[in-house]
Amino acid sequence: MKKLLVLFANCLFLLTASSFAGEADVIKAEVTKRGGNSYSFHVTVLHGDTGWNHYANKWDIIDDQGNILATRTLHHPHVGEQPFTRSLSGVKIPSHIKRITIRAHDLVHKYGGKDLNLKLP
Repeated sequence: MKKLLVLFANCLFLLTASSFAGEADVIKAEVTKRGGNSYSFHVTVLHGDTGWNHYANKWDIIDDQGNILATRTLHHPHVGEQPFTRSLSGVKIPSHIKRITIRAHDLVHKYGGKDLNLKLP
């Protein structure tokens, strides 16, 4: 019984500890027009990654209607690298779109952190 209580307490600690990492925030972004309707993005995300169960796992570029124009998948936690910057090139954005929003996503909270709105060059 004592072992079961210890196991339960450890599981509860891990679950609550991972939720304290908070939501993923986009804190900086640079966009460069590459020609035609093609753009490159360099996006900086801040998130208290705690390991494989709770880390920022992607960021999206969305239009003002909420349509996802592109997604940069993040394949591993960045526990010792905060904030971190990752790039995405070759993003095709229709010419009628003048502003975009970049939002980050984490495994526990999903969306909800700080987004960043940018005017396209």
